Amino acid sequence: MVTKSATKRISDEQLVEIIEAAIFVAGKPVSKRHLKDTVLTELSVSMARINLAIEQIQIHYQTRGIRLVEVGSGFRFQACASLAPWLNNLWQERAPKYSRALLETLSLIAYRQPITRGEIEQVRGVTVGSAIIKSLLEREWIHVVGHKEVPGRPALYATTKQFLDYFSLTGLDNLPPLPKQQQSKIDQLLSDPSVRELSE
Repeated sequence: MVTKSATKRISDEQLVEIIEAAIFVAGKPVSKRHLKDTVLTELSVSMARINLAIEQIQIHYQTRGIRLVEVGSGFRFQACASLAPWLNNLWQERAPKYSRALLETLSLIAYRQPITRGEIEQVRGVTVGSAIIKSLLEREWIHVVGHKEVPGRPALYATTKQFLDYFSLTGLDNLPPLPKQQQSKIDQLLSDPSVRELSE
């Protein structure tokens, strides 16, 4: 049974205002489904109208200092990357610097997920410290998605939506392509039957 409150109608202009305000105050990315199920739940609004409203908001901000962008978890407002040299002066603390080992580990997980710690070590040629895996887990950039059916049943790691959000990606297909030579080398190393698996 459809309730009266679920059939309220609003104009396209009102819909744009509601969606714009909701994304602005949310403090985190908001998906279209979440908008429909929360702030728009009592309104008669189709997903097509939501899509159109979001497109109108994106067009409106194209010539401004902020943009409405889509990331892994939904939509959010963020400053234009070209303004970073000036905006960085707002913060006295420098952005955290990540070690090469951490970034290489994260890159391998992103490009070859799901992947085990042993496979990462096989490609990098060095041991992956527990602190690196712990750091990535604490940042919620990676998570355990299962265990490989080999002796020791090592954990299989994959990236999360938080990873996509942090790096402003809508999906893994937005990752820059690896050079063919590097891709071939990784494939060769991972196909080596001597790959060492570590139990967690």
